[in-house]
Amino acid sequence: MLSDGDRKVLKEVACRSVLSGLEHHRPLDVDIGEYSDSLRQKRATFVTLNIDGNLRGCIGTLEAYRPLVVDIAHNAYAAAFSDPRFPPLGPAEYEQLDYHISVLSDTSPMQFDSEADLLSQIRPGIDGLVLEDNGYRGTFLPSVWEQLPEREAFLAHLKQKAGLPASYWSDTLKVSRYTVESF
Repeated sequence: MLSDGDRKVLKEVACRSVLSGLEHHRPLDVDIGEYSDSLRQKRATFVTLNIDGNLRGCIGTLEAYRPLVVDIAHNAYAAAFSDPRFPPLGPAEYEQLDYHISVLSDTSPMQFDSEADLLSQIRPGIDGLVLEDNGYRGTFLPSVWEQLPEREAFLAHLKQKAGLPASYWSDTLKVSRYTVESF
């Protein structure tokens, strides 16, 4: 768990990184030596940007490979300017942004022998899932449970997000779960 102070710092870094993108066309340059030990730990994150309750961008990493504060800076920038679902953020939108940060736990592979077995193990409202098969891959953060509260719908939409049919099933399908600390 991050302290309230660390959470505040991460939101400020996300905001400053989007501003850096508008002013300098690159993410905030982060000197990790200026941050607490907890913010220098390698962590995977997602940054979600909303305007008036509507998604404006969401980009993240599933594997921890850089310091938390650096991951936030890069993902905030990417959510604003590189999410393929939206045009790059314009200056007029900057003041309207609402930032939502998700810090991910490590992923844990799930063991199952059928779709029914997998569905019985999924924890609605808790699990984020990564689904992979034959070069296809997709993830849903736990926050997606708010829109898709039923296990079957959650899994079917995740398959579609990965580029597979909603009814897809294969013995080579891999699913991993993770949890998030969101703020």
